[in-house]
Amino acid sequence: MKRDTLTNHPPQAPLPADNRPLVGPIYQSVKFSFDDTAETLRLFRGEREGYYYSRSSNPGLRRLERLLASLQGREECMLVGSGVASVSACLLALCRQGDHVLAFVESYGPTRHLVRRLLARFGVTHTLLSIEDREGIERVLAATPTRLVVFESPTNPANKIADIAHLTGCARRAGALTVLDNTFAGLHNHGDTPIDVFVHSLTKYAGGHGDVMGGAIIASRELVEGMRRDIVTLGPTLDPHAAFLIERGMRTYFLRYERQCENALAVARFLETHPRVARVRHPGLPSHPQHDLARRQMRDFGAVVTFDVAGGAQEAARCAEALRLFSIAASVGSTESLVLPSALLGESDLSAAQRAVSGVGHGTLRLSIGIEDRDDLIADLGQALDQAFA
Repeated sequence: MKRDTLTNHPPQAPLPADNRPLVGPIYQSVKFSFDDTAETLRLFRGEREGYYYSRSSNPGLRRLERLLASLQGREECMLVGSGVASVSACLLALCRQGDHVLAFVESYGPTRHLVRRLLARFGVTHTLLSIEDREGIERVLAATPTRLVVFESPTNPANKIADIAHLTGCARRAGALTVLDNTFAGLHNHGDTPIDVFVHSLTKYAGGHGDVMGGAIIASRELVEGMRRDIVTLGPTLDPHAAFLIERGMRTYFLRYERQCENALAVARFLETHPRVARVRHPGLPSHPQHDLARRQMRDFGAVVTFDVAGGAQEAARCAEALRLFSIAASVGSTESLVLPSALLGESDLSAAQRAVSGVGHGTLRLSIGIEDRDDLIADLGQALDQAFA
């Protein structure tokens, strides 16, 4: 074999059957081959396992998909390139012209955009309510044939808790599917509820280190297989190296999440007693209006703390800028703590009335709590609040 051929057909180094790597390898290959056409066609017909093209599936991605589906308590998972890709791919795969979607003001900004703008271009109508409007939810689902109910719990950024039993009950009576963005609650929460489809931003707590993006769609095998062809054709595939980084992040998922939740509750308790703070919203506080509901639905209360600085926008901005351990940056779930003032929380598409419903005011700050020492975080918040009113 001459050198030009050899460099494109290098010798293989297969592992013996009883010799396995402890860390799963990265399959950084777009293409996979069989020995003959017949076996390739058997794969296409679903008659055998295997891989052909990484846009459809990849062994490294499949390993992570099985892990995430198991944690969430469902049969199947599909990985995509970001959290927003998981929402958009799911909505496009499940909706068709003439369908109706029930969504909520207290939702991630890009999710509202997808429902209100993108789906509308293809003839999908929607109703936008508050997640707390129980009568409105019942009325809309009773009166309007609805394909999907799309919501979050806890909501971003105001930490409202959806009554999942009520929502899923209303949806099932109306023949609608429920889609829960479960990013804030995490892969270990809400699996025991009758949610039809979970979507996650793996960029947040799954990856956990702010260095990789990814998304997941998790549901029954029937639902995922019904979406798979459309989603594969849309092409939002997760890169194999990104899947490897997320799988590595999952090794410390519970260690990080538990520490972050403990820190968040300590921070929330501190802020609740601070004279410069007008309101704190964290489901772990007994003062949270849905604290009892959160206790029934969740194993923990999450790592996001949202609070309103007394005074307003100027004081909140000064507080955020005076923080030393909290970076002004997007996203949540990283090991380091982050802060976002209301101007950066993506509420610009809402009317004044809707903004009031969303729970985001001019003095609102959203904290994503990391794994630092909680006393250091509390001290930093204390000095920043002092500086804000100096």
